[in-house]
Amino acid sequence: MVIATKPIRLKIQRFDPELDKEPYWQEYTIQAKPGMTILEALFEVLNKIDGSLAFRFCCRGAVCGACSMMISGKIRLACETQVSQIKKNPIMISPLLHKKVLKDLVVDMEPFFQQMKSTKPYLVAEEPFPEKEIYQSEKDRAKLTEPIDCIFCGACSSACTIAWTDPNYLGPAAIEKVYRFVVDSRDTIRNERLDMVDNEDGVWRCHTIFNCVDVCPKKISQTDAIQYLKRQLVKRKIRFK
Repeated sequence: MVIATKPIRLKIQRFDPELDKEPYWQEYTIQAKPGMTILEALFEVLNKIDGSLAFRFCCRGAVCGACSMMISGKIRLACETQVSQIKKNPIMISPLLHKKVLKDLVVDMEPFFQQMKSTKPYLVAEEPFPEKEIYQSEKDRAKLTEPIDCIFCGACSSACTIAWTDPNYLGPAAIEKVYRFVVDSRDTIRNERLDMVDNEDGVWRCHTIFNCVDVCPKKISQTDAIQYLKRQLVKRKIRFK
């Protein structure tokens, strides 16, 4: 059976800091098959046209977040975005905004991961630990359903206007991680976690613009989480007076 194809144009932002003074756009034409994703289109360029193109990928199933990038003006995952979804021609592809470009579509995610690590992103349970599990009711478990879906893609921090101008801002993903453990009934350092975000570089810096929510591939509402933490901090201060 012959699979129908059609030519599409990809306009990709290129930049190699060892060779280039500034980024530039390079256009490629490939044959798109039905169901082709942007990630597959990038592989067409890499394997058949230009082997120097650099981009990240891993799971190809919208689980790892590695292929987060700007696609025709919006932050998306290349592995779950089909070519047919993009109506503009050429399809514009560029790296995540406001992050240091290491090469082409590859950005430096280390500052983002350091922010995540600073929040103690692990459960601190009461000791001694039980032999099997720490009991959690269905109602309490339901509070974790949304925040545990975060795949660390960096889309929210890339879209956040505060993160653009304030490198000390903890960022929506890291604050979401704090929220994830604050609402976890098994965690024992709730006040310590609230202290992490009770400052000008934490929840009080958020301007409630909802950019982070708009671009999250897992439909997580980081802004709602931030507002929840603000309310908990206010309640704590009133209670302590």
